Amino acid sequence: MALRPRSCCQHSGPVFGREGYARASVDALAAAAGVSTRTLYNHFPGGKALLFQAVVERDLVSLARGLIRLLADYAYHFALVRHIHAEADHVPPEVVTAWHEAGPAPVGRALTEALARLEEAGLLDLHGDAALAAGHFMALISHTIVQFTHYGVLPLPATEQDRLITGGVSAFLRAYRAG
Repeated sequence: MALRPRSCCQHSGPVFGREGYARASVDALAAAAGVSTRTLYNHFPGGKALLFQAVVERDLVSLARGLIRLLADYAYHFALVRHIHAEADHVPPEVVTAWHEAGPAPVGRALTEALARLEEAGLLDLHGDAALAAGHFMALISHTIVQFTHYGVLPLPATEQDRLITGGVSAFLRAYRAG
C-alpha cells in the first residue's frame, strides 16, 4: 500500500488520540496506516514529531472548516447575529447577554477546553491563557471570511475560503506551537 501523507494523518490521529504523543509508538502509527516504519520515515523524515504536527494541523483545519460551514448551515441564525451586532445599542442589555450566554460563550468555553487539552498533551504552548488563544484561533480562521462574506451572505469561492482557513491555522500554530 502506498502511503499518502493525508491518509497517514487520518489513520494516525486515532492512535495519538488514544495513546497520547509520548506513548504512541512509531510501530503503532505505521501499523495503523498499513505501512512499514521505513515508509513512514520516508514520508515524515522528522518521524513521530513531524507526523504529529501534521495530524494536529489537519485536525485544526477540519475544525475551522466545520466552524465556518456553520455560516451556511445556519444562515437565518447568522442573519439574526448581523442584526444583533448592528442594533446592539437598541437591544436591551439583558437580551444581548442572554444571547451571548446561549451561543458564543459555550462555544468559546468548549474551544478553550479543547485547546487546553492540546497544551496538556504538549502540542501547544498557550502562554498561560487558553481563553485568549481560543479567541485568537477564532479570529484567525474566521474574521476575514465573516467580513468578506458579511456573515455568509455573499459566499466566497471554496478555494479562497480554504486559503483563508489554512492560513489562519498556520498563523495560529506559528504563535502557539509548543517548543
